[in-house]
Amino acid sequence: IHTYAITSLSLWNAASAGFSTDHILNCLETYTKYEVPQNIIEDIKDILSRYGKICLVPSEKKEFFRLEVNDPYLLEEVKHNKKIKPVLVEEIRGKGFFIHMKDRGNIKQILIKTGYPVKDMAGYTDGTELKIQLKNITSSGKNFHLRDYQKGSVNSFYRSNSPEGGHGVIVLPCGAGKTVTGMAIMEKISSYTLIISTSTVAVHQWISELLDKTDITPDLIGEYTGNIKEIKPVTLTTYQILTHRKSKEEDFIHLGLFQKQNWGLIIYDEVHTLPAPVFRATAEIQSKRRLGLTATLVREDGLEEDVFSLVGPKKYDVPWKELESKGYIAQAYCHEIRVELSNEEKFEYALADERNKFRIASENAKKLEIAEEIMKKHSGDQILIIGQYISQLEYFRDRLNLPLITGKMKNREREKLYEEFRRGDIHHLIVSKVANFAVDLPDANVAIQISGTFGSRQEEAQRLGRILRPKDKSSFFYTLVSRDTKEQDFALNRQMFLAEQGYKYIIEYYQP
Repeated sequence: IHTYAITSLSLWNAASAGFSTDHILNCLETYTKYEVPQNIIEDIKDILSRYGKICLVPSEKKEFFRLEVNDPYLLEEVKHNKKIKPVLVEEIRGKGFFIHMKDRGNIKQILIKTGYPVKDMAGYTDGTELKIQLKNITSSGKNFHLRDYQKGSVNSFYRSNSPEGGHGVIVLPCGAGKTVTGMAIMEKISSYTLIISTSTVAVHQWISELLDKTDITPDLIGEYTGNIKEIKPVTLTTYQILTHRKSKEEDFIHLGLFQKQNWGLIIYDEVHTLPAPVFRATAEIQSKRRLGLTATLVREDGLEEDVFSLVGPKKYDVPWKELESKGYIAQAYCHEIRVELSNEEKFEYALADERNKFRIASENAKKLEIAEEIMKKHSGDQILIIGQYISQLEYFRDRLNLPLITGKMKNREREKLYEEFRRGDIHHLIVSKVANFAVDLPDANVAIQISGTFGSRQEEAQRLGRILRPKDKSSFFYTLVSRDTKEQDFALNRQMFLAEQGYKYIIEYYQP
C-alpha cells in the first residue's frame, strides 16, 4: 500500500498554481476508492482558504509595502503575534499594516510558519536589460525548439509579466531539459542574470548550453567559482562558493555577489539543495525575480516552507511517467536486489550501534559480486556505479580496475573522465555523491547503487535521473541492499518519491 500525504504546503502550491477548491475536491472524490470523509473535506477547505488571506502589495509610501489582511480576526492575530510585531511599522485601520521593503522575505517566512502563506503581489524591480534570444539552430548544428511542457512551465512562471509570476519553482524530471526551461525564462525577462548551481562541473555545463542554444556571447558570461571570480551580465556560481568562509565565526565572503550587479533574475538550480545561508541572502532580495529548478521538491531537512516563501511556490510540475510515455525521458526499470550479509558481517552487525549497523549493511562485501554480474549482463552499455562511502568506492575501484570520481578529485580531472564517458571511450564509471546533481551523461543507461544517504528520497530521484536522458534503449536502475537490515528499511523510504511518480521496483533475492 502506498500512502499519499495531503499537506498544507501541497494544497497551497496547488492554490498558487490556480487550482480552485472545487477542482481539488472533485479530483480527490473522482480518484479515491472510498468516499472522502467529511472532516478531510473541511480540513482541505480550511487550509486552502488561508492562501490569499494575507497579501503583500505595493504601497503609496516610499520604502514600504502594504501587508493586507482580509479577515478581521486574523488581523488581530497578526497584530499581537510576538514574532511578527517587530516587523509591523504602522497599522492601516481595519486593512493591514505597512512593512519595510527590506522585511519582505522575513514576514513571509514568519507567516507561513503560523499557517498563513503570504500571496506576494508586491512586484519586482527590473534588472539591467540584456537582450537574450534562443536559437532555432544550435551552435552544434541541430534544430532546436521548446517542447510543449517546457513552454507550459515558462508561461506558468512568467504569467504575462504580472506580479503573480516572476517567482516560483519548476519541477521537471532529470533529463527533461530544466536548463533549457531556465534559458527560455531568461529570454522572457532579458536582463542581467545570476545562476547558482551545485558544482563547478554544473556551471560549465550551463555555460556550454548557453553558448550552444542562445545568442549570448562568451564575453557576457562570467564564472564565479574556486579559481575564477568573474562578474559579468550573466554570472554563474555555486552554493559552495556562496557559503564559503574561513571559520564558523567569520562572515560568508561571497554572499555579497547577490548585490554586485543589478540582477533582474536569479536562478537557483537544484533548488532543493539550497543551504541555510543562501536562504538568508534570498530573504533580502525579494524584489528580484527568482526561479527555482529541481527534479524533486523533497527536502530531508523539512525546509520546504522556506523554499515556498523565499524562492516561491511550485508553478509547474509534470509526472515523470507521463514524459516517459511520450519519449521525452528514457523508459526505466528499477530493481532492488537483496543480499545476505556474511556470517562474520552478521555478527559485527549484531554488536554495532544504530549508525554503524547501517554502514556495515551498506558495505556488504557481496555487493561486489552482484555488481560484476550486472556488468556482465549489460556488457557494452554505459554503466555508473554510485555509492556513499569513499572506502567502499575505493574497494570497488581497486577490485574492478575502474576510474573513480569523488569530491577530492580536481574539477579538470573530473570533467576529463566525464567527457571520456560521454564519448564512449570508457564504459564504466564509479562515482560518489558528487554525481547526484546536474551531471550531464546522456548515454548512461545503467546505474548500480551500492550505498546511499540513509533514507533520502531526494537522492534516489537524483540518482535515477542520471540515466533518464532520452535514448534509443531502456535504462536500468539497480539498488543493492543488505537483506533484513536497517539498509532495507531505509530503502523503502528512499523509493517513496519515485513510487509517487509511477515507478515500481522489482524485488530480487541474490543467490550466489
